[in-house]
Amino acid sequence: MVFNLLSIVAILVAAIYLARWRAGMLRRNAQSWDSLVQRLRPDWNAPVLNYRFYGKAVQNATPEEMWRYVQGAQGLWAMYENARVMLEIAEYAARNSASVDRDLIATLRSDAMQIRVCVLRALVQYAFSQVNESICVNAFRAASMYTDMAARTAQLLQVNAGGMMPACVSAM
Repeated sequence: MVFNLLSIVAILVAAIYLARWRAGMLRRNAQSWDSLVQRLRPDWNAPVLNYRFYGKAVQNATPEEMWRYVQGAQGLWAMYENARVMLEIAEYAARNSASVDRDLIATLRSDAMQIRVCVLRALVQYAFSQVNESICVNAFRAASMYTDMAARTAQLLQVNAGGMMPACVSAM
């Protein structure tokens, strides 16, 4: 009796998971270019971050100054969300263009995952302690990968979706 009940529950859980997965795939495939670009966080200024991280000011910065450069937890969370959206933009370009560089898509996938791991690590550390060197290293690593990912996404769009690029680049 218990075995039958567990089997039914397992089948129901699997069915619910598959239905949600299918709905997500349908929703993803129905996205338009404009809806993707609108999901980028415009309240966070990544070009300023790029300038600061490649400028001389960061080389001698204290952990607190580096935390401000990244714009704290808010900036980290914006990187986390925008990495996912930039990956979806790359996937959209890959679905709608036959000449997409598959290696570049694989690199963007890897970058997005690494950014998200670094951001989560920094946020968890920040939740349990004050800003310190370890948190700033993870934040700096995430920001460096983020700016590289934004440049690769812009490169992908320039080659495969030239008309779409200007609206997107200002939001990254």
